[in-house]
Amino acid sequence: MNQKNNLGLDNCFSDLENPIELFSEWFKEAKKTEINDPNALSLATSDKKGIPSVRMVLLKDFNNDGFVFYTNLNSKKSDDIKSNPNASMCFHWKSLLRQIRIMGKISKVSDIEADEYYKTRKYGSKIGAWASNQSKILTNREELFESIEKYKEKYPNENNVPRPIHWSGWNLKPTEIEFWLDGEDRIHQRLKYFKKENDEWNKVLLNP
Repeated sequence: MNQKNNLGLDNCFSDLENPIELFSEWFKEAKKTEINDPNALSLATSDKKGIPSVRMVLLKDFNNDGFVFYTNLNSKKSDDIKSNPNASMCFHWKSLLRQIRIMGKISKVSDIEADEYYKTRKYGSKIGAWASNQSKILTNREELFESIEKYKEKYPNENNVPRPIHWSGWNLKPTEIEFWLDGEDRIHQRLKYFKKENDEWNKVLLNP
């Protein structure tokens, strides 16, 4: 029989008061078991009319201040965020039968943070950030390849490609985080953390 924590949940939920610490534990396990992109997550946003949109993005950093991903600031997701900063993330790790949902508000990272991350990207990814007019209509693929070649000619030095002003990162500062573990007969285990007025975390059990 699996060991239980103080709330009667599987021991993988631990007994932590800070959900970021629990996320870190689960994320480490996912890195061991997920074949591709354990940092992949679905990001749900909605536009100013309240119409939702969801897509996969990659988590690039996280800490007590939030969860960070990078993208074109003129993309559909960025347009949504500019008009409505409320958003949610969902990590689903099939190998672990676990899921984490994160809700909160999104704000842009600093230029210093964006510059530091951009430096770590591969040359082709840096060029792609310049060449792709993300989410906009593309007449044909050749148009994109020509744009890529144009920027390769403009920035031939792989170690000296500046970050485009239209490319940066977004940080989701969480107000709620829910941890989910698959259960037999659909009797799943769910633990939800939510921010109190004093900015401290509280946690409750949820029905499956």
